[in-house]
Amino acid sequence: MLHTLLTKLDSARPFARVSAHCDIPCGIYDSTPAQIFALSVLRYCYQIEALTDSRADQAKLVRLVADKEKHAESVKHEVRIIWGDYFKGPLLEKYPNIHTLAHDIMLAGSAAKQHIDVDNAQKLVDLVNEFAATFWDSKGVETYRAVCPYEPKVETVYPKLG
Repeated sequence: MLHTLLTKLDSARPFARVSAHCDIPCGIYDSTPAQIFALSVLRYCYQIEALTDSRADQAKLVRLVADKEKHAESVKHEVRIIWGDYFKGPLLEKYPNIHTLAHDIMLAGSAAKQHIDVDNAQKLVDLVNEFAATFWDSKGVETYRAVCPYEPKVETVYPKLG
């Protein structure tokens, strides 16, 4: 039924043909969610390091690990969207390393899910910061680095807006 309706609409041609570079033609992309998720992964690892063997901390460990894994997967999801939907054509020529960088983020995200190691989580943050700097450069927006104002208080890439 839907196919029939679309065929009729297409044959009547009351609408101009349009195309979009993403699944939904919103054109809104931002690397910030991936950065926040990566920072959360690092923060969770620090919190896990501080736990004791108490029963209360054992329960907290379960929650922290579950959230850490969700956030690591969210990093991968956010990066895949920008990498797959935004970086196309001329941007791939301008940023030929974007495939390697995205792949490295996927690997670091998996390592962050598999382990509770601060070093793995910091590597994920560093790679996502590099991805954010590349993304903002592709938009013609300068970036700067500053220590984020919340835990884990590590260097983060920010766009210079305004």
